[in-house]
Amino acid sequence: MPLTGVTGLFGNQTFLFPAGDLAVIVSEHAASDSERFDQQAAKDHARVISDCFKLSTVLPFRFATTFHDDDALRRSVRSNQRHFLANVERLRGKAEMHLKVLVDDTCPGNAARDMTVGQQYLTSLRESASRQRERQSKARALSIQMHRMFLPIAEEVTCKRMDSGKMLLDIAHLIDHKTVERYQNKYSSATQELKECRMQLSGPWPPYHFVHKQAAAHAQHHA
Repeated sequence: MPLTGVTGLFGNQTFLFPAGDLAVIVSEHAASDSERFDQQAAKDHARVISDCFKLSTVLPFRFATTFHDDDALRRSVRSNQRHFLANVERLRGKAEMHLKVLVDDTCPGNAARDMTVGQQYLTSLRESASRQRERQSKARALSIQMHRMFLPIAEEVTCKRMDSGKMLLDIAHLIDHKTVERYQNKYSSATQELKECRMQLSGPWPPYHFVHKQAAAHAQHHA
């Protein structure tokens, strides 16, 4: 059944594909289109998911998930249906808020002193391990602080050191969609309270980080 008002990848028509108790949003594409799975295609994929998210609970497939034909799609959904339905119930009415928190790395390296090359190397290894532990400790303390501030239903947190020498915490919070405005108000308070952090908020999004074990296959339909 054609899905009106929603254009898929490469400008293709999107369709509602019934599969048991679920409906999958798909669009047809040629095998050669796989070479065009670029950043713009990824944005179009996210746009379709966001448009559908405004109307219903959505379990986003991984970008560039394809199926050989209708039967392959139907078999995949059938074999994963119990998991999909459990996720729909778990994520119904939920949304994802995405926080990026940039903080100074307070663990700069020490300059080499009057040591042999071997001593410098061993000292470097010890200092590197120590700095890594300190960074992990700081990141853990900050993520706990964020959890206490925002009280999400669930969270996914990653931390990495930037080339600039700063640490970036990438935080996904799962919340009830009805509490988005309250979450945004908490964010405003957090930016005032945590002056040492640079924070960026986006959302509400479909629950990308909270859908697990996506089915994947290859072929002629793109989910």
